[in-house]
Amino acid sequence: MIQASGIIKSYGNLQVLRGIDLSISKGEVVAIVGPSGAGKTTLLQILGTLDRPDAGEVRIGGTDVMSLRDSELSQFRCCHIGFVFQFHQLLPEFSALENVMIPRLLAQSSTREARERASELLAQMGLSDRASHKPSQLSGGEKQRIAVARALANRPDVIFADEPSGSLDTRNRADLHSLFFDLRERLGQTFVIVTHDETFASGCDRIIRLVDGQIVNG
Repeated sequence: MIQASGIIKSYGNLQVLRGIDLSISKGEVVAIVGPSGAGKTTLLQILGTLDRPDAGEVRIGGTDVMSLRDSELSQFRCCHIGFVFQFHQLLPEFSALENVMIPRLLAQSSTREARERASELLAQMGLSDRASHKPSQLSGGEKQRIAVARALANRPDVIFADEPSGSLDTRNRADLHSLFFDLRERLGQTFVIVTHDETFASGCDRIIRLVDGQIVNG
């Protein structure tokens, strides 16, 4: 599913990634862990096509994504990749349903189809009764499940999550982790998750541990 080789990334004189090679299979739930400053989020952004490496290659589903022009890369990202962030990143002026519709609309689906897909996903998350609520009216756990629904809207090949449970309490953190594994079982969904939660990481299929911009195991 994902193949990365020779990934190098620097910001000024600071080399953040020092030659990363990794492979992630379809349907895997993989945790990326390591101390602050190890390069976890930078690696996630490069794998998720939000940033480009200084050197190296990333293939997702056989596509050399770094060879794509910016417009092509944006389209690829829209259709093949989903994201879940620590603080949800829901648009506050839109309802839960409208937030989940957005990726379908960006993929040029009709409003009717986007609404149907969003309604289906909210039902799967147990949030049909919250569809008309805006983010300010939702709990942290509800907002994060809506963010997961949004990430699933275009049936992506892989979902990248950056500290997705970092802002949640213990119960909602456990619920979110269970949701990820349920989606893997039901949909064969691939997840690549940056986390500081060693308990969650230990339950993943595999841990990729970064130290000083290099993989030390995984």
